[in-house]
Amino acid sequence: MNKLTTWERIELIRNKERPTLRDYIPLVFEEFIELHGDRYYGDDGAIIGGIATLGGTPVTVVGQLKGKTIEENKRANFAMAHPEGYRKALRLMRQAEKFHRPIICFIDTPGAFCGIEAEERGQGEAIAKNLFEMMGLKTPVVSIVLGEGGSGGALGLGVCDRLAMLENAVYSVISPRGCASILWKDASREKEAAQVLRMTAEDLKEFGVCDDILAEPMGGAHKQPKLMAHTIRDYLLTTVGALQETSVEELLENRYHKFRKIGEFSEE
Repeated sequence: MNKLTTWERIELIRNKERPTLRDYIPLVFEEFIELHGDRYYGDDGAIIGGIATLGGTPVTVVGQLKGKTIEENKRANFAMAHPEGYRKALRLMRQAEKFHRPIICFIDTPGAFCGIEAEERGQGEAIAKNLFEMMGLKTPVVSIVLGEGGSGGALGLGVCDRLAMLENAVYSVISPRGCASILWKDASREKEAAQVLRMTAEDLKEFGVCDDILAEPMGGAHKQPKLMAHTIRDYLLTTVGALQETSVEELLENRYHKFRKIGEFSEE
């Protein structure tokens, strides 16, 4: 079992040498053709997507992109997508459904961009539309959290049949800093908030949100990126293959119940 604290994992996944989606794509897939634009406003560098092959099977790949340098991060808006990013993702998913291609989503974002221009272009509606549409996609959907899975920005690619997390990845309704700022009015307590949020892969597996945990090399994925990519590829080959053998009716039924069982509530 991973002995790192939640905050130690957060520091590890924010390491500038940690592999990004650009690193994984050529190692996991045989070929990849990137597609651009949402056909409404423009292209968003925070989300990349396109058509690839996995073990000879055509698939659609969509994911959030982090950079390793300040220039790369500026082009990708630090993996914080605008509405056009989520609309691009949904466009590619609908295309995948039309041609019966499995969809593979990679999540790695601190959250969706919350600037005025994003709100003006319908950020909340774009994410909500993704949640609604993805629930009914008539093709297998697999999502993998590579590092940070923050708030609605992560959920916009997180409605799936199987959700996997890398061993040191985190997935949460809010960032630790945001949580500390709201609960205690003190952003400096973010390390404490990280522990309270129960956001590690083991926590999410216990809650029934995460289905599978992918082991990272000793010291983190950046220590042996090719080994990490091999682990991801093997997982996808097995999981996508199994989902393709499931009927569409059973796929949708299982997806519905997967999300209905998450959380607890009581009625007075």
